[in-house]
Amino acid sequence: MNLALFDFDGTLTTKDSLGEFLKFCVGKRKYYLKLILFAPIFILYKLKFMRNDKAKEILFCIFFKDKSQQYFQTLAENFVHYELQNIINPTTYAILQKHKKDGNKIVLVSASMKCWLEPWCKKENIDLLCTELDFQNERFTCRFKTKNCHGKEKVNRIKQHLDLSKFSEIYAYGDSNGDTQMLQLADFAFMVKKNEIQKI
Repeated sequence: MNLALFDFDGTLTTKDSLGEFLKFCVGKRKYYLKLILFAPIFILYKLKFMRNDKAKEILFCIFFKDKSQQYFQTLAENFVHYELQNIINPTTYAILQKHKKDGNKIVLVSASMKCWLEPWCKKENIDLLCTELDFQNERFTCRFKTKNCHGKEKVNRIKQHLDLSKFSEIYAYGDSNGDTQMLQLADFAFMVKKNEIQKI
């Protein structure tokens, strides 16, 4: 059996699903107002004074502090049903379907959140490795339950989930520096740039 590893945002999608999810949850006006609050944190992250995972936790806290787990579940299911398919990249989605038809093991490996990726992956009948939000007493704690599934952490999660020696060939698809380590695992690695897929 072969293995196919897919990043999600920018690889299987034409837009960042996080931004689209945030807009779906609060509406465009509140989305941009809350991004103003987040701007100083974003600058610190871009200047490398703050880690990616910490900046992302703060972003979620600004949008969702004290929100219930049921709130996330309901919104995520609605987002997948009404919006997510609109940003799926038909080119890479077709490649995923080809791997599925060929009987390959498919794993989605993403820094995005389980709450909206899990319903999509269940529909597609593929495995999921991603970032998860932390809830206590059914309320969002402004923390992640897992490490942010980005960069080296993608490789850690893949190796925890699978025995890679069992696969004849490994394919991997990504679109950014956050996928570099995952792509290095593969026998056949591909970088997605808009509708172009380049073998690397």
